[in-house]
Amino acid sequence: MGKVHFVGGEKGGVGKSMTARLLAQYYIDQELPFLGFDCDASHGTFSRFYSDFASPVVIGEEDSLDGLLESMEANPDKDLIIDLAAQAAKPLGEWIDDTDVFGLLDEMDYQVCLWHVMDDGADSVLLLEQLLERYQQPELEFIVVQNLGRGTDFSRFQKSETFKKAQQREAFIIELPKLQSKLTQKIDFNNSSFWAVANNRSLMNIAERQRMKVWLRNAYDELAFLE
Repeated sequence: MGKVHFVGGEKGGVGKSMTARLLAQYYIDQELPFLGFDCDASHGTFSRFYSDFASPVVIGEEDSLDGLLESMEANPDKDLIIDLAAQAAKPLGEWIDDTDVFGLLDEMDYQVCLWHVMDDGADSVLLLEQLLERYQQPELEFIVVQNLGRGTDFSRFQKSETFKKAQQREAFIIELPKLQSKLTQKIDFNNSSFWAVANNRSLMNIAERQRMKVWLRNAYDELAFLE
């Protein structure tokens, strides 16, 4: 069964793009075939960092979104990683409903994975609540990412009714380790893939390369459910 990863969180600045990049790097390192799609024209995660795997998709444009399905049909051996823009829930939901996308993907033997990347604020919890309420299909897989780079205290979320609802839906609730802010900034300015950061001596010094290797190792431990 193939997988379609919708990496979202609805809120800007919670680390959706970093999570999509991590997922892409995991697929590359595990030698798993995939296609990456950018839905955020202002950031262009895949086109900047993983250009060999990216195609632009603009949320709200049916023809562009339909291209996702066409790509899947043409590449049945590849999973999809879709980096969603902030505030994409409404147009994406309309496209999913109008086309019965989840029904079609089930027919095509794809597992739909809905990722919710969050900081430790109340609005991220509310948005997760809305996501769980919006999509009740039992075959969907939810992945909740507590981004330690965007929050340090998720205890309120872990004590919330929303957390219990996520558990009842058998969601995978994971943590994204914090990456040193100085290194994160350097990566972004250089438009570097995580692999390049970990291995390219001309790009990063030995301490920076080691930090990236440690971060990837810890992050991959959180992605063990993908195996």
